[in-house]
Amino acid sequence: MTQIIFLPHDELCPDGAVLEAEKGETVLDVALKNGIGIEHACEKVCACTTCHVIIREGFDALAESDELEDDLLDKAWGLEPESRLSCQVIVTDDDLVVEIPKYTINHASEDH
Repeated sequence: MTQIIFLPHDELCPDGAVLEAEKGETVLDVALKNGIGIEHACEKVCACTTCHVIIREGFDALAESDELEDDLLDKAWGLEPESRLSCQVIVTDDDLVVEIPKYTINHASEDH
């Protein structure tokens, strides 16, 4: 099995986490089934940026993002070269180290 190491996040996983993942799962699904509540306002259909993560290790082993994901990522808070939408990151045989950004942009839940 592949390991996904989530770095500590003040609210979602204060101590960090080392999780086992099966090839073909998404990073978001692995996080959610292990109690790490990464936001996913569009219900995992690549239509928002709330599940934005930064792949600190293992980025080069992932399939490249598509144009839709890249367009959405341009709107994400704290965008970095290794940013991805966790609903689109498919686990391979390579371990990953993932950072969940401190902030997210969720237009559906923001007060207007």
